[in-house]
Amino acid sequence: MLITHDTRCALDAVVDLVNTAPDDEDTADTADPADAASTQSAASSGAEGLPDLAALGEFVRSHGISDVGVLTERDLAGVRHVRSRFREVFAAPEPQAAAAVINELIAAAGTTPRLTDHDGYDWHVHYFAPGASIADHLAADCGMALAFFVVAGEQERLRRCEAPDCRHAFVDLSRNRSRRYCDSRTCGNRLHVAAYRARRKEAAG
Repeated sequence: MLITHDTRCALDAVVDLVNTAPDDEDTADTADPADAASTQSAASSGAEGLPDLAALGEFVRSHGISDVGVLTERDLAGVRHVRSRFREVFAAPEPQAAAAVINELIAAAGTTPRLTDHDGYDWHVHYFAPGASIADHLAADCGMALAFFVVAGEQERLRRCEAPDCRHAFVDLSRNRSRRYCDSRTCGNRLHVAAYRARRKEAAG
């Protein structure tokens, strides 16, 4: 399937966002983002990848996300809430389940498709409304990027790493949908080495 530059950027952003979640992310992240107390439980996890506004600011900068104003604690809570919903998309067992979550995300974000050529980029579509919060921005643009996969019958490309000690999200863009690990040089090689050692041990009796 054709992946445009802006769609690829949105996919990179949503994958990196999902992978900031702690493994033991609990219901605190699915609470109303207006509830500031909901951010405390997630932040207390040692594996939280968005522990504070500085981390959120770095995420925004590293992905070149435009039209973002001054970030607040409400933004941090909102992004964590959206992150938890995107995790559901990557865990969805069938297209119907993924579509239901994506529909809720983009509806809540109030998507407003518009053409833009900001910052020297060629014409592309932004789906978030002008002045939208960073959470709605991500929900709209990333949600639409994932929606394209469902529409194309490619929802199975939205995967989790098969390494039992990893489970990071990734988008399988291989020609034959054969990618199994988030990073073949780390998770893939580690499991191949472990399997090789197990075979040698078994052969040695």
